[in-house]
Amino acid sequence: MTAGAEPVGTTTASTGAARVVLATHNRHKLAEVRAIMAAAGLDPAAIVSASDLGTPAPVEDGLTFADNALIKARALVAATGLPAMADDSGLAVDVLGGAPGIFSARWCGRHGDDEANLRLLLDQLADVPDPHRGARFCCAAVLVTPGGAETVEHGTLEGTLTFAPHGEGGFGYDPILVPVGETRTCAQLTSEEKNARSHRGQAFRALAPSVVRALTP
Repeated sequence: MTAGAEPVGTTTASTGAARVVLATHNRHKLAEVRAIMAAAGLDPAAIVSASDLGTPAPVEDGLTFADNALIKARALVAATGLPAMADDSGLAVDVLGGAPGIFSARWCGRHGDDEANLRLLLDQLADVPDPHRGARFCCAAVLVTPGGAETVEHGTLEGTLTFAPHGEGGFGYDPILVPVGETRTCAQLTSEEKNARSHRGQAFRALAPSVVRALTP
């Protein structure tokens, strides 16, 4: 931000209500995090997205999910002057040594092409039998405040991978991961079922008390 420039976001004084900005340009993720935070007692309207405020996405060159989440949140705080939440998550496949991992969103070579990512991963695992298709979703969710405080929480969802996508809900790799104890993929679960047990739900529920404190005058 150039010297003398106003932050992109607005503060409590100008809006009449405290806000926190979420580092995402994905409307599905925004809705999911709002629902998770609402269940924890936070007003969903208090959560705005980076897309709403027109802030660009920084380069995510961290080596872990937490590193990348902190990069995004710190950039948002600098750009908006608001407390910022961010997460980085992905799929870790046992037979691939934990890959795609932090490269999950761009496994096919370009960012955000869910269909191509799914197709490539399923092709790579086509000959891997059921007993060896273990995988898990991993998430690191963070809160960074304008005062410099940083909180990091983690969540994981263990499961197995299908041989083809199933279900129309969710996003990313949801159509191919069946959580432990389930017969349906994450994409076949209702939003409530998914949020109750998902990696992102775990991490953001753990983060919720810190967010509430940050927004309490």
